[in-house]
Amino acid sequence: MEAFGAAGHEVTGLDLRGTPDGTTGDIRAPEALDGPLAGADLVVHQAAKVGLGVDVADLPDYASVNVYGTAVLLAAMARHGVGRLVLASSMVVYGEGAYDCGEHGRVRPGPRTAQDLSGGVFEPRCPVCGAELTSATISEDAPPDPRSVYASTKLAQEHLAANWARETGGTVVALRYHNVYGPRMPRDTPYSGVAAIFRSALEAGRAPRVFEDGLQRRDFVHVRDVARANLAAAEARTPPGALAAYNIASGEPHTIGEMARALAAERGGPEPVVTGEYRLGDVRHVVASPAHAARDLHFHATIGFTEGMKEFATTPLA
Repeated sequence: MEAFGAAGHEVTGLDLRGTPDGTTGDIRAPEALDGPLAGADLVVHQAAKVGLGVDVADLPDYASVNVYGTAVLLAAMARHGVGRLVLASSMVVYGEGAYDCGEHGRVRPGPRTAQDLSGGVFEPRCPVCGAELTSATISEDAPPDPRSVYASTKLAQEHLAANWARETGGTVVALRYHNVYGPRMPRDTPYSGVAAIFRSALEAGRAPRVFEDGLQRRDFVHVRDVARANLAAAEARTPPGALAAYNIASGEPHTIGEMARALAAERGGPEPVVTGEYRLGDVRHVVASPAHAARDLHFHATIGFTEGMKEFATTPLA
């Protein structure tokens, strides 16, 4: 909201918990949407239940908030004649990232098994010959392969938004966020991202617990860059009647272990502990290509890993 306001847009917020300059309401309640949507020409849809959650008991709530809530919003947008949508999607729709096999070229490995993970075999293998793979950058044309309930609901949001665009002639830009971090992240909960989990541990004087061997590669993108990406998507000219998806990433991958060590160093310890633990819903490497966002949205991340982690290590959490 701050980025849009600073750019001269008139913004009305809707949040389940309420915001200082917005409205309190549940996206699943049609009556809560009528006020914010009246006279609007654009919706930036960030509402979601995030993270891997606790267990399958979370399935109904994820589906309710992320899928049903999005359906209610899209119906309300059609009712109020709002024809433009920026959707907060996620890199989790890809499942594993892209990989290359020396013999079979670009491949997409299947889900890692509990047996392999328990035995410390974390790297995916070629699904054809079983050989070791090389991680590669993934682009938006990769087939989706969600590996968790959260991932499945984010892909469902994209499908619903694409259906809405086709039926109404509206425009949708889906921003596939990679690992977002920065000020005001929520504290450690089962629904938090790994950056908040590590940061909360350090604040409490505990060592960050790094799963697997810590060599999982991700693209960490600062929340202020994400805000800029949303503004760029809102102001971009995109074709009606279809969904356009973009990776929102820094273009500079780092390992989970690197992030934990960077945060610990900035706070003066304690040092991270590599545990070998795992979660079946996690994937090994997801490294983004931000080329399409640069080309179409003129978006480039501006906050580097070192600078961003230095700030995040000491900034207050929500």
